[in-house]
Amino acid sequence: MKNNIRKLISLSVKILGYTLILMATSLLFQNTIYIDNSNYGLWCLIAAILIFLLNITVKPFLVWLTIPITGITLGLFYPFVNLIILKLVSLMLGDHFKIYGIWYAFFASILISIMNVILDETILKKIERKQI
Repeated sequence: MKNNIRKLISLSVKILGYTLILMATSLLFQNTIYIDNSNYGLWCLIAAILIFLLNITVKPFLVWLTIPITGITLGLFYPFVNLIILKLVSLMLGDHFKIYGIWYAFFASILISIMNVILDETILKKIERKQI
């Protein structure tokens, strides 16, 4: 039972983190990342849930496919995997979530990668060790 609660808290923290990063990047890069203004928070939340689900299902396959390129570039290609995930979310949500350029979306994917590391190293490891 306690393990399920920890997993639920971990899931909630990740989705909240993705939502906040999407809100921040859409405000920073207004001409590149567009999130529908009607029910802005809802569309950010839906996009965050989709990113989370794609990170669980599609991302391991993408990482596996891009191992040679990532190895040759000494890991510099890895944020492009997050960029692919963002583009997939953009395709799924249609007019409610659009990414118009590649470079600012690349910076957004780097922010998502940094957020993942920070969440994993600070909050989520404490949850797993039962400190929270």
